[in-house]
Amino acid sequence: MKKYLVVGNPIEHSFSPKLHNHWIKKNNIDAVYDKKQINEGDIKSLIMEIKKNKINGINVTIPFKKSVVPFMDELSSEAKESQSVNTIYFQNEKVIGHNTDISGFELGIKYSKFDIKNKIVFILGAGGVVSSIIIALKKMGVSKIIISNRTKSKAEDLKIFFKDLEIISWGETPNCDMVINATSIGLKNEDEIKLDYSALGPNKFFYDIIYNPKETIFLKKAKLFGNRTENGKLMFIYQAHQAFTIWHKLMPDIDAETINLLG
Repeated sequence: MKKYLVVGNPIEHSFSPKLHNHWIKKNNIDAVYDKKQINEGDIKSLIMEIKKNKINGINVTIPFKKSVVPFMDELSSEAKESQSVNTIYFQNEKVIGHNTDISGFELGIKYSKFDIKNKIVFILGAGGVVSSIIIALKKMGVSKIIISNRTKSKAEDLKIFFKDLEIISWGETPNCDMVINATSIGLKNEDEIKLDYSALGPNKFFYDIIYNPKETIFLKKAKLFGNRTENGKLMFIYQAHQAFTIWHKLMPDIDAETINLLG
């Protein structure tokens, strides 16, 4: 039986086992998918388990998408461009790091039917997934990307790779068309982002990459101020779909049953 894992810290919120095991069962694959909370110091031994074929594939979530990069033998072009890895597998005696977040985010936005072209996008956060979101947004033709992070230097670091980003201080409210929460603030029900919703005004698109809980305080408040909201469920499904396809060499269905599975 093949073994797959999602690793992160925290990890209890992850629906990855629910989704992957659903597809594994539907396609009669002899495999199991589990989740594991790890610390930075556990990465090296995990990669050794892939090399020994004890683990056949790993998904990486908060906060290790950049931390795992130095442990890879090879990076896909997407992982290289974003310097972020969320999918790991073993091929031709090499541990390969891949990134399915870029297309996962792009497909999730397309599914939402929000026309992002020439829009100003404000991103909260500068963690491992943000470089993937920036790449996807640029592909979709946004006019401007503004970033704010609690630790401003981390946001400034992104400018090394993306020269035209505008960096603002945490708590500032820019003029924009779309606001993306790419932080982990919201994983706990009581988590709240300091944001002046009234200054942002109505009729904006608020997108949270968090999908569990289904509606964070960030989305609830945005709705109260007359904005459109969407959580990260479809991004999550699409990035998982590609990881599954890489590992098992078959494309699982994204149907109503799959989407409803995650609430």
